[in-house]
Amino acid sequence: MPDDIRVLIRSNLDIVKARQEGRALAARTGFSATDVTLIATAISELARNIVSYARQGEIVLGVVESANAKGVTIISRDSGPGIRSIDDAMRDGYSTSGGLGLGLPGVRRLVDEFIIESVLGRGTVVRVTKWLR
Repeated sequence: MPDDIRVLIRSNLDIVKARQEGRALAARTGFSATDVTLIATAISELARNIVSYARQGEIVLGVVESANAKGVTIISRDSGPGIRSIDDAMRDGYSTSGGLGLGLPGVRRLVDEFIIESVLGRGTVVRVTKWLR
């Protein structure tokens, strides 16, 4: 979609920019302050994974509409090493970086729709949607 917001992710500064863009988009879309914070948190986690594991990638933000709902979609895309086991990565407490292992499972809990695709040696795409209630 031409109205999508794309943020190249290469550093912690880019994480902040993506989060700010997501907050602004969610607020313009009509989300409550609480949901704006949840969306910004999901963006932060996804962007941090790009910096930590793939070194660079992008966050794409957009507004989506269905017959009776409106929402925000976040796409996290990288060409990094990929995820060896998505099942493990989606388990609370699992981490290959020594962290708390809350990133992807936490993002899944913050949003209404969560899709992840990853190919070893080719990268990872995570697409999430939060619907306006």
